[in-house]
Amino acid sequence: QVQLVESGGGLVQAGDSVRLSCAASGRTFGGLAMGWFRQAPAKEREFVAAVTAGIGASTRYADSMKGRFTISRDNAKNTIYLQMNNLKSEDTAVYYCAASRFYSVDDRQYEYWGQGTQVTVSS
Repeated sequence: QVQLVESGGGLVQAGDSVRLSCAASGRTFGGLAMGWFRQAPAKEREFVAAVTAGIGASTRYADSMKGRFTISRDNAKNTIYLQMNNLKSEDTAVYYCAASRFYSVDDRQYEYWGQGTQVTVSS
């Protein structure tokens, strides 16, 4: 089992930056691919970013987040991060971190999920 706890959300203004954190416990963290997803009101959950397992990890982003969001992981701290810059009102959503044996943009591949953290961007 893996337990994931997100933090760092809140109310910000358009153009601001926020860093989300996701602390993992349980199964070996370094061996898992990690992802961030988000769900806005009345919308389906969507892929944000993913990072491969291990050291020297590769990353992947949804097109609308490229250049604004950065995913990273610190295996020593069992934590991943999502740095979000130049936030827009359309970034308002609940952000979830997830863990998987597979490096994927498909949320169905992720076995473990955090409870989510709300990010609200006011314009």
